[in-house]
Amino acid sequence: MTISIVLINYNVRFFIEQCLSSVKKAIESSAMLRDKAEVIVVDNASADGSMDFLPPLFPGFRFVGNSENTGFARACNQGLRLCRGEFILFLNPDTLLAEDSLETCIRAFGPHTGAVGVRMVDGSGRFLRESKRGFPGTAASFFRLTGMTGLFPKSAYFSAYYRGELNENENHEIDILSGAFMLVRKSVLDITGGFDERFFMYAEDIDLSWRIRQAGFQNLYLAKTSIIHFKGESTNRDARYAFHFHEAMELFRHKYFRHHSAFVGFLIRSAIRFRELKARFNGPSRRNTHSHPVRRFWLSGDAGSGAECRKKLLEKNFMPAESETDAELIIYCEGPQCSWKSIIQLIESAPVKQPHYFHGAGTHSLIGSAFSDARGEVIEI
Repeated sequence: MTISIVLINYNVRFFIEQCLSSVKKAIESSAMLRDKAEVIVVDNASADGSMDFLPPLFPGFRFVGNSENTGFARACNQGLRLCRGEFILFLNPDTLLAEDSLETCIRAFGPHTGAVGVRMVDGSGRFLRESKRGFPGTAASFFRLTGMTGLFPKSAYFSAYYRGELNENENHEIDILSGAFMLVRKSVLDITGGFDERFFMYAEDIDLSWRIRQAGFQNLYLAKTSIIHFKGESTNRDARYAFHFHEAMELFRHKYFRHHSAFVGFLIRSAIRFRELKARFNGPSRRNTHSHPVRRFWLSGDAGSGAECRKKLLEKNFMPAESETDAELIIYCEGPQCSWKSIIQLIESAPVKQPHYFHGAGTHSLIGSAFSDARGEVIEI
């Protein structure tokens, strides 16, 4: 077995359906991976019918249901124990892969490469800075948590957390990869161990990335392939988010900074508390359930998939727009005539003001996200 792909699902059945559809295409499109890949989905006690909905759609994939939400790190390790692949991909359910993403990443491994991450863009095609990160030392963490990195996004000092000085369109050896797409050599995980299960959610990818580096291996940011990461869908930025974020940051601080001075500890704790209060103040992210009686749409991409999508949208009282600029939403339809890769390239090169939605051939919804920090949106069709 060449690759094992582990996904954790928690109440995102339509997002993960699109994700698994793109994973299936990536496997089938690669002679290297066809019949040499396995997909393992661990469901953390979803209440949205995921375990009834998903398995019949992907009969070749393995689904494991938990009776409670065990957290991201523990569920990933649960999936890891079932893996037989030489390479292990930890993949978020709110992502869409290009058809060549998996093979491109595997071919990028050198003798000293421990893990590979990719260039990620949000649902509007904007680059996500967490695609490449440095170790969150004292100064880097403080500037990140207080928002100063946004004032100096290209600074090697103020934006060290995001390695702002590194060109996003070039490959780089970096410290920290995103857990949204982290491809790790299995033999490396045998040395480092999997995720630290004390992290219920957040910071577990930073911790594992750093342990890979400490074990003497390289973490590679690969700009040759891009994926979409909706980012906000698997995280509801409300009081519960604030609690888990604060808990994870405190655990990370204690694990790596407990020997620092009291003043340094005070600065980091203050920055963490600032982020927690900000999350509480902002409240839950908006989620559009599309109660509007009429919305004008514009279809792009595969003609066959688009025709089926158009038919179902008309039944739901949506209206086709006369032009792309007149549309309230742009829908990109994947299919034999339009790949996920071409769709990703299109939204990267031609940003549109309207919200983008995405539909894989044969799937049951449109998914999208108006902003990189907003919760994902679903139109069921």
